[in-house]
Amino acid sequence: MKIGLLGLPNSGKTTIFNALTRSEVDVAAYTNNKAEPNIGIVEVGDERITRLSQLYKPKKTTYASIEIVDFAGFSEGSAREGAFSNAQMSLIKNMDAIALVSRNFGNGLMEDPSPLSDIDTLDTEFILSDMIITETRLERIEWSSKRGKKTNTMDVEEKILKRIQEQLNAGRPIRDLPLNTNEEKLINGYQFVTQKPFFVILNSAEENFGRNDDLLTRIEKKYKVIEFAGSFEMELAGFSDIEEANMFMADMGIAQSARDRIIRFAYEMLGLISFITVGSDEVRAWTVNSGDTTLQAAGRIHSDLVRGFIRAECFSYDDLMDYGSEKGIRDNGLFRLEGKDYKVKDGDILSIRFNV
Repeated sequence: MKIGLLGLPNSGKTTIFNALTRSEVDVAAYTNNKAEPNIGIVEVGDERITRLSQLYKPKKTTYASIEIVDFAGFSEGSAREGAFSNAQMSLIKNMDAIALVSRNFGNGLMEDPSPLSDIDTLDTEFILSDMIITETRLERIEWSSKRGKKTNTMDVEEKILKRIQEQLNAGRPIRDLPLNTNEEKLINGYQFVTQKPFFVILNSAEENFGRNDDLLTRIEKKYKVIEFAGSFEMELAGFSDIEEANMFMADMGIAQSARDRIIRFAYEMLGLISFITVGSDEVRAWTVNSGDTTLQAAGRIHSDLVRGFIRAECFSYDDLMDYGSEKGIRDNGLFRLEGKDYKVKDGDILSIRFNV
């Protein structure tokens, strides 16, 4: 899973990035909007993987992970002026979700924070970016039509793009436009930014953190939102002593670090779950969408497992903990063989039978 951090200049994106990834990137490193993005990995802590590793004693233990990408400040008008390089825009389009970092702090050198206005500015820019893509494609379809080269697929595509254009002209993101599976497949190649899941990270100062209920309620009318005290969280990420870090969090009234909170928040918002593979070579967590089938889960491991899929051997983590071993699972009739349409559940332990 890849999450892109986007926001206006000086919104504290890199501070949030450092807090989440335990990096030490210079928070003043972005002197212009052409800078390369910072990329870091957040390991998804999972007690189940730890306990399974103790049980199976594998050569390798692999937790699920989230890739965090910190982009340069997104300036107003950038969608039209090309503030992002082609490489950066390609990265943005490949994100699974976008986190809008909105400033809710001051330092005496900037204007008072205006989170709602900043979010509206970003909204407008992303909509403009998708409008340009839509209009360009519609112009090409029209060009083909005038020359008698318009295909049936183009005709269907044109109808969908005109609906999208109407949606964008009304100031609404594409993700709010009902599309069926075939329509989504047809426009998938465009990688529209406003089709992606968005959420807001409200980056508050230590002194006003936890005191922004009204602001959070207003943001939630449009977006899912999570509040961080960015500077505090970046300092917290530097603690190596767990007890000291817990005391530090207790002083702020925070039960979990930004790192742990963003993982839980992202999984819930995006509807993600984990299934597990086990063995003497490796115990590993894999991330899939809630409702995905065993065939889709097999594809996360390797494409060969999809082509040669036969059955999935399946049992649950909870049952394994209850009975202590795979033998106990089998003896109690809890070992299952599932077909390709079985919907994977969080904590399922799978072994894919295949033949290619």
